[in-house]
Amino acid sequence: MTTLLEQLKAVTTVVVDSGDLNAIEQFRPVDATTNPSLLLNASALDFAKPLLAAAANYAKSKTADQAEQISIAGDKFAVDVGTAISKLVPGRVSTEVDARLSFDTAATIAKAHQLVALYQENGIGKDKILIKIASTWEGIQAARQLEKEGIQCNLTLLFHLCQARACAEAGVFLISPFVGRILDWYKASTGLSYDAESDPGVISVREIYRYFKQHGHKTIVMGASFRNVGEVLALAGCDRLTIAPALLDELSKQSGDLTVHLQDQGVTAEKPAELSEQAFRWALNEDAMATEKLAEGIRKFAIDQRKLEQVITAALA
Repeated sequence: MTTLLEQLKAVTTVVVDSGDLNAIEQFRPVDATTNPSLLLNASALDFAKPLLAAAANYAKSKTADQAEQISIAGDKFAVDVGTAISKLVPGRVSTEVDARLSFDTAATIAKAHQLVALYQENGIGKDKILIKIASTWEGIQAARQLEKEGIQCNLTLLFHLCQARACAEAGVFLISPFVGRILDWYKASTGLSYDAESDPGVISVREIYRYFKQHGHKTIVMGASFRNVGEVLALAGCDRLTIAPALLDELSKQSGDLTVHLQDQGVTAEKPAELSEQAFRWALNEDAMATEKLAEGIRKFAIDQRKLEQVITAALA
């Protein structure tokens, strides 16, 4: 009998959420995603140490200013890890823009251009990468412009349908609605336990998926941030799912019949008028979970970015 992972791969594109080359090689996903936290973890692995040294030397060759060196070396390290990953996956690698730029549209666009240029120096074209951006209003508008330039984006830290709608209306290639972090908030707020069917994160992604299909949006829905295999299985049939190696390992060891929960039933409704900035901000403000988790996610990624910069500073020394 085939494993649950094999069955899942037949109905959903499986993406690995890791910066660990060994894990990526083991599970052979179609795509891979990284973020500052995963890059920080990867920086301690053997394969990354020469990449850190190379990134530091690259930065020193570009400028004598230490602050600029840290920024350049950080981008170079992220891209070099992404380049190594791209050799193991047939699809795309997502590389994240500095979370501290989440409320600056122009700076996000500029950083995306820098990352794309570094990938091109490594011989990796735009068709092999996604630029990962937080789903703030400013981030979504940056993605709107980048998509027009042919730079495709992955909008992350997404907790509410209004964020998903705004991304689709901006022509974003892919969104990563979070599951586990939504569950975390509700468990902490209510003290209740949830099974897969009542899991608020699962319900949120199902709502987004169905809304997109009903209204004919082409944006890919990629569920992310899972706490257990039950959440993963409850979203079988979603366009894509990005899954941590530990959960992929569990799925690879389990058998049984997979139930497909999400299927594209075709367009059944006309698209409403695009969300205005005011409507977007009000809808987000009215949802305490989405507001708090978006802010918290940006802060946590910024913290890990600063920790990674400490590692890079040591490499520069």
